[in-house]
Amino acid sequence: MISVEGLRVEFGVKPLFADASFVVNDRDRIALVGKNGAGKSTLLKILCGLQKPTSGTVSVPQDTTIGYLPQVMNLQDSTTVRQEAQKAFADVTKMQQRLDKMNQELAERTDYESESYLALIEKYTTEHDRFMMMGAENCEAELERTLAGLGFTREDLERPTKEFSGGWRMRIELAKILLMKPDVLLLDEPTNHLDIESIQWLEQFLSTSAKAVVLVSHDRAFINNVSNRTLEISCGQIIDYKVKYDEYVVLRKERREHQLRAYENQQKEIADMKQFIERFRYQATKAVQVQQKIKQLEKIVPIEVDEVDNSAMHLKFPPCLRSGDYPIICEDVKKAYNHLVFDHVNLTIKRGEKVAFVGKNGEGKSTLVKCIMGEIPFEGHLKVGHNVQIGYFAQNQAQLLDESLTVFQTIDYVAKGEIRLKINDILGAFMFGGEESDKKVKVLSGGERSRLAMIRLLLEPVNLLILDEPTNHLDMASKDVLKEAIKAFDGTAIVVSHDREFLDGLVTKVYEFGGGKVREHLGGIYDFLESKKISELSELGKAENNSHAGNQMFPRWESNVPTLGTNTQPASKSQSYAEHKEQQKQLRKAEKAVEQSERKINDMERRLKELDELLMKPENASNMEFVTEYTSTKRALDEEVERWEKLSEELEQLSI
Repeated sequence: MISVEGLRVEFGVKPLFADASFVVNDRDRIALVGKNGAGKSTLLKILCGLQKPTSGTVSVPQDTTIGYLPQVMNLQDSTTVRQEAQKAFADVTKMQQRLDKMNQELAERTDYESESYLALIEKYTTEHDRFMMMGAENCEAELERTLAGLGFTREDLERPTKEFSGGWRMRIELAKILLMKPDVLLLDEPTNHLDIESIQWLEQFLSTSAKAVVLVSHDRAFINNVSNRTLEISCGQIIDYKVKYDEYVVLRKERREHQLRAYENQQKEIADMKQFIERFRYQATKAVQVQQKIKQLEKIVPIEVDEVDNSAMHLKFPPCLRSGDYPIICEDVKKAYNHLVFDHVNLTIKRGEKVAFVGKNGEGKSTLVKCIMGEIPFEGHLKVGHNVQIGYFAQNQAQLLDESLTVFQTIDYVAKGEIRLKINDILGAFMFGGEESDKKVKVLSGGERSRLAMIRLLLEPVNLLILDEPTNHLDMASKDVLKEAIKAFDGTAIVVSHDREFLDGLVTKVYEFGGGKVREHLGGIYDFLESKKISELSELGKAENNSHAGNQMFPRWESNVPTLGTNTQPASKSQSYAEHKEQQKQLRKAEKAVEQSERKINDMERRLKELDELLMKPENASNMEFVTEYTSTKRALDEEVERWEKLSEELEQLSI
């Protein structure tokens, strides 16, 4: 579909890549990987014709269509969501207009036997068949299905696009590209503005419905589930691996080890030949052998070893001033727009804690952050502790940079005092050393902009970090370095993220946002996942949906169970803090007992369903072992349900 030959791209003295050749075939799912700034976004722009290479050719057949989603684009604000998405069907609309015109002409004409009338009928029939093959009659249904998959409700479709944030408008553009059904999809970080459920939907769509895909993403699970081929841009080369991402990681390591062994053996062989030549060069009896060795040496083709790109940002937060013991205290915090975002939020974050805010998009994570920052009004009491200095990294931080400035000017503009003497050192640590610091912000990739925005955060010492999706646009190596820096940070950190790998080993408490509530979970991210009986944060939405399933033998648990963070504030002003903490402790203990009971019930329900299926088979109808197990399990389930009801009542009493 797309053929690339001898591609070379240069921006400075050193080329981004050279002599790149590969072919994008039908049904390819290509993951384009490499560090930030390696040239991934540039390659996508070249493939879709938006940018010209320094040399080389990109061949695209005339009838091949390409859909390209960039990281940043200018979006229109003059239409509704539905009207904007309908632009994807521009060709279908034009064809419909042509068909209507021909149909009207056929109805008005009376020369039924003329050649022109018959030719018009034939043209109408051919065009109508094409129209039907394009699935034009199902356009509206497909439009609604795609927008729903990307997180829009039916009510959203008639809302003006200007009412939506940049991330949601990017979803509209993604929907338009998918609805066009191009032969090749070029997607640059498509998951950055998607929530968990939308990522799952897109993953399924790309795996089953798309023709050919080339995508850039730092979501390791996403690219591994979608890809069947990996192109790596590293140290000026593009290397093609015909496997998905996880297998590529293994093959890359094996390839380098094999190259190193072969290189070492060749170097030993060359050294032995040179030693022989030097030793016997002037002995007449060895002249023939010496000449043979010289010829062999000249014919040796040196084995090249792939360079390993070890450059990565070295991130260290400066020492911070000591804050109060409790940087953030929320008591009955509530936020509502046209709908309730959350209510009865009660939480206390201690100095030095690293906590995570997790949950689906739209459940209030970023909203609570904005409440803490004082950016939006809210109901209830929210106290920012004594001597707290906040450093805030927002999702759109990178987009707020002045594109007319250079990298150096961006930092020089905000740096104060002695820190100005260290600007070059800081830029070098973030891989903006040398001529990189003279680049304009407008030519930086999304990842480079995020790194630059992170530098701005480091310029002033803070003792409370609030990071809203800090790993968007960061490559995998940079994410690891950032994670270690936050762990070593001696202040407090609130991390809003859906990246399980990033949160693992970083946070000691998880706040789950969902259903208008904020639930506190003590322990790390894996403790939280285990308590929810899921293995990925991406399953949070699925777990909620499963609780509504009609074939369950027990109703949704959350509807009757009080949760931490709903009524955990002191009952009165006179209640001591120690009593309040004891109450929270008892609530956590009661909630844990309820959760354990729920898990038992779910396990027994699952086993009963399995036994039902087994007993429906004729060969098992008389199997008394299955019958006995079914009876005993059913009895145990009934007893556990009664126990759960008692535990729930006790928990309800404690929460009053």
